[in-house]
Amino acid sequence: MLAIGLHEERAFDMLRGLIASAGSRLTGSPGAEAALDHMRQVMLDLGFSNVHREPVTVNRWERGTETAQVEASPQRSAVELAVCALGGSVGTSEAGIKAPVIEVRSFEELKSQKQAARGKIVFFNQPMDRTILEPFRAYGANADHRVRGAAEAAKYGAVAVIIRSLTFRRDRFPHTGLMRYEDGVPRIPAAAVATEDADRLSGLLGENSELLIHLTLGCRDFGPVESANLIGDLRGSERPEEIILIGGHVDAWDLGPGAHDDGAGCVQSVEALRLIRAVGLVPKRTIRAVLFMDEEFGGTGGRFYARAPERKGEKHLVAFESDRGGFLPLAVGLGGSPGLIQKHQAWSPLIKSLGLVQGLVSGGGGVDIAPLAEQGVILGGLIPDAGRYFDFHHSALDDLAAVHPRELELGAIALAVTASIIAQEGI
Repeated sequence: MLAIGLHEERAFDMLRGLIASAGSRLTGSPGAEAALDHMRQVMLDLGFSNVHREPVTVNRWERGTETAQVEASPQRSAVELAVCALGGSVGTSEAGIKAPVIEVRSFEELKSQKQAARGKIVFFNQPMDRTILEPFRAYGANADHRVRGAAEAAKYGAVAVIIRSLTFRRDRFPHTGLMRYEDGVPRIPAAAVATEDADRLSGLLGENSELLIHLTLGCRDFGPVESANLIGDLRGSERPEEIILIGGHVDAWDLGPGAHDDGAGCVQSVEALRLIRAVGLVPKRTIRAVLFMDEEFGGTGGRFYARAPERKGEKHLVAFESDRGGFLPLAVGLGGSPGLIQKHQAWSPLIKSLGLVQGLVSGGGGVDIAPLAEQGVILGGLIPDAGRYFDFHHSALDDLAAVHPRELELGAIALAVTASIIAQEGI
């Protein structure tokens, strides 16, 4: 598999085709449906069995116009800020919102200034901590501002929120992501601002705490629509009802084509099955690629998959998810009991021989496969070097040029080898 995969680098070709076929793949959009159609044909052309769509109900939201200007005084020109609406935000009126700004760095600081927040735009300006080695832990420490910031600010009478983009880098590319409202709390517009402009806004506030921001968001919610997950199998020769799943999510935020998040995971899942066929292996158990819909906007694809009628008579042994980008793989994570991990440590040297310096480690999982854990399925995942992941995450920078073909292919090879071992030996 290693020689074939590295010689051909077909995962990158698949990723190029996916991006070209669909453009933006926001949940419920025409682009997302085009991506499903394209990848379905890819699976059929590769000779997969049981290729089909399974229905998923998703929410349809569009962002529209996005502008923000800082108005410091009549004597100074307005300063343009690079902003984007957060996913699920309500829009402003056509005229937008013009209001003073209050800067905070935490929910605790917001609460301490709750009187000052009334009638203001709350600006959450907490940079991601670069000293935290694990990027996803640094992201998680700040993500609550994006997810809950609008609801918390609205409790104190704020009219909108602007969140510092979740990235380590300082640039003018805003990073979007999901936000949530609370029942019984006013729904106010929510936007992210690029980190360079967040710093600039903070500096302007230091000079003049009375400045105004004029914010216009044209986003709209269209309610639920029908979409689908996409499934394709290599049918097992002896125990076809026992399944090893490899998956990624086909939907992506609409600022860019979602090459790392999660076009990479989708094509790695398909390429893993292609590689297994290419070496002539007939697995004893079924190895399945699943392209999930709606990871970004609520995880409905994973929940629909777990409870779909098609799961009757199936027994999933392990589900792997690739949703940390198409970077150089370091390890394959596998959950379960410590005893299970110890039992399968014999596989680790083989996985290390693929260039994965950590081999097989404890861990792994993802939003899409998490619902399967309730059925006793062991969760796993590809663990790449994620040091640069948040440079691109949820922004216009997440494009094909950000993905290295060899690194992407190595991830597919690692998934193919691990899934093949489990398909032959079980757990």
